[in-house]
Amino acid sequence: MTISQEFIAAAKDLLGPKGWSQDAEVLREASTPWRGSHQGETPFLALPAATEEVAVLVKLCAAHNVPITPQGGNTGLVDGGVPHGEIALSLRRMNTLRALDAFNNSLTVDAGAPLVAVQSAAEEADRFFPLSLGSEGTATIGGLISTNAGGVAVLRYGMIRDLLLGLEVVLPSGEIWNGLSGLRKNNTGYDLKHLFAGAEGTLGVITAASLKLFPRTRQASAWIACETPDRMIELFAAIRASVGDVVTSFEMIPQRAVEIVMADVPGVRDPLPAPFPWRVLLEVSMADEEQARAALESALMSALEQGLATDAVVAESLQHAKDFWRIRETISLSLRAYGEIVNHDIAVPVSAIPRFFPACAAALRQIAPEAEIVAFGHVGDGNIHYAVAEAAGAAQKQVRARAGDITRAVHRATLEHGGSISAEHGVGRMKRDELMGVRDPAATAAMLAIKRALDPNNIMNPGRVLPTPSR
Repeated sequence: MTISQEFIAAAKDLLGPKGWSQDAEVLREASTPWRGSHQGETPFLALPAATEEVAVLVKLCAAHNVPITPQGGNTGLVDGGVPHGEIALSLRRMNTLRALDAFNNSLTVDAGAPLVAVQSAAEEADRFFPLSLGSEGTATIGGLISTNAGGVAVLRYGMIRDLLLGLEVVLPSGEIWNGLSGLRKNNTGYDLKHLFAGAEGTLGVITAASLKLFPRTRQASAWIACETPDRMIELFAAIRASVGDVVTSFEMIPQRAVEIVMADVPGVRDPLPAPFPWRVLLEVSMADEEQARAALESALMSALEQGLATDAVVAESLQHAKDFWRIRETISLSLRAYGEIVNHDIAVPVSAIPRFFPACAAALRQIAPEAEIVAFGHVGDGNIHYAVAEAAGAAQKQVRARAGDITRAVHRATLEHGGSISAEHGVGRMKRDELMGVRDPAATAAMLAIKRALDPNNIMNPGRVLPTPSR
């Protein structure tokens, strides 16, 4: 696509000297995803400092039919926020905390603020914002909402869509929709905020958000050894039956993942060396730390007596718990250091996990019999990060050579077990075409109708989530 110099000159005038960049290194950085898996391109990076600047820029883009790729922290995994010829629109300068209402348990923040800043602001007000994930120091609120991010506490608090009270959005026309409500009850028509959450910038630019806060809680964490996925799911049910909905996280970690992390990261130790193939990182949250620990220990004692777990250790301190989480949060990076990896972000019903694992493994043995399967993640909500791995220097090179076949097999098994091939990372360009073959045609038609209505010129992140709509 060609973007005229007339447009570039007008955009520079609108944004001012600090509001844009055409520096080659800056443009390269904006066009490279954090994993470096591919390279995009852009002729222009817009860096607005306020919603009004976003609005005038989008109006200019609409007038010149210039496509826009909104970008947050550029930590996405599905090629949704990397420009491929479009201008890049970064909200990194828009990072102000606008308001915090402790009595209303709400916070309003610019979309360019990193997640960690929201967590810190909530903590300073003796409140808690529950979204937590590995890239929280870089990932921005706008990007997280655009992809409907999940993280490790979905089990108790839901996806970020469930944490939204309101949004401010610049529409493809350049109009500003101010929906920054702090209300939890507001039945005045369509709930538009949920339309933009998960839309990956295809319907407008999220510029600010009102978020739910919660009372501060205290955590108790345990590292548990299990023999099989069946036992793990039974353990999950038993723990929830014992302590109720105070279970914040129930993370599945294979012993092989622990070994890969220990080989990659100096100083990391296995919290519970044991000859069993699975680990669970369990966290419960309650108002009182001693109460949380007592509830956790009681539930674990019962589970051990029932044979649902083989061994367990409860964190003795905050640092001890952080050591548990360090292993879990380092798996993805250590897998990249390990060798060739084909990653999958899938979800199946929790009850289907014990059936899914052997079925998927059997299919993969027919394709890459020497490959390793390292499946980990948020088993409490059914979201599995299913990695097929091959050590660096392996003689067979099966994973690299048959990556497409591997992904098709994993996705086929996922769908056969009632699952989704895009659990929490979004669709982007990477999964767009495959989803066209499995998504309900009525759903695709409805989404295309919404896209045409709001963005008739298809300037908002074109080619992501959906194919180019016909006019």
